[in-house]
Amino acid sequence: MRAVQVVDTTGPEHLQINDVAEPVPGPDDVLVEVHAVGTSFPDLLLSRGEYQLRPDPPFTLGVDFAGVVVRGPEGRADLAPGTRVAGVAPYGGAAELVANPAVSTFVLPESLSLEQGAALPMNYLTAQFALAERGNLRAGETVLVHGAAGGVGTATIQVAKGYGARTIAVCSTEEKRRVALDAGADEAVLLDGFKDAVKDLTGGVGVDVVMDVVGGDAFTDSLRVLAPQGRLLVVGFAAGQGIPEVKVNRLLLNNVDVRGVGWGAYAMMRPGYMEQQWAELVPMMEAGTIRPPVGASYDLEDFGRALVDMDERRTLGKGVVRVR
Repeated sequence: MRAVQVVDTTGPEHLQINDVAEPVPGPDDVLVEVHAVGTSFPDLLLSRGEYQLRPDPPFTLGVDFAGVVVRGPEGRADLAPGTRVAGVAPYGGAAELVANPAVSTFVLPESLSLEQGAALPMNYLTAQFALAERGNLRAGETVLVHGAAGGVGTATIQVAKGYGARTIAVCSTEEKRRVALDAGADEAVLLDGFKDAVKDLTGGVGVDVVMDVVGGDAFTDSLRVLAPQGRLLVVGFAAGQGIPEVKVNRLLLNNVDVRGVGWGAYAMMRPGYMEQQWAELVPMMEAGTIRPPVGASYDLEDFGRALVDMDERRTLGKGVVRVR
């Protein structure tokens, strides 16, 4: 079968499509015929040998995938052959077949396409973990979303809306601002001058939660727009300007928190946790609140180009690679 492989960790430009052996599922695995794979930052980092997991080359990329069950584990009627599923793995999903643990393979509602399914798992489970587990989000609160036109950003907008929150998107361009509004944001402002714009939109009160996947120069102003007892959730540093530092007197004076969000390590140490998260999100999918915006679609041979586009921040929504 065909698979997108890292043969040496020199980056996404040097990925190869190789013919590899079909996987043999274990007793608790689901064998899935893969139709689409979502692109992700772990894929990019894996291709460069910069991720916390460092498998020996050659290895297959692919964190998010969607397809149809070929064979499921005994006793799991919900994962019977023919069932449409989405799944998440540390790597290995960018192949024509994948054997994935049942605990991280989820039934995809009929209202969503397989390409949308490939855009779901990592971003939406991260958003749910950030907002519910780490952010203690409550209905009626206001969430500010940085990088709001990207995969995690659009996921955060929709999950926050599913929990009954107001969302304000922050974007670097007018085009991205429109993407965030189309994804469901209540308001969207440009990154340049966002602090004053957000203060105006909230009547000077500020926001309850900031979802920050960007970091960089915007970090201090993100602290400044928090309402009393607000929570700034640190998810990533896509701006590439180094890791910002916090002057802790700001936290004390305004009774605000800065909280780390590390979904992967947390979820993988707790078997069944991802299934609980997915169950929380399914009603939002069925209601149409969650509808992943698929940005560009790529052929399997263009997986590397898809990662480059994401790295250079050209991707709007989630990039998806078609396997079949």
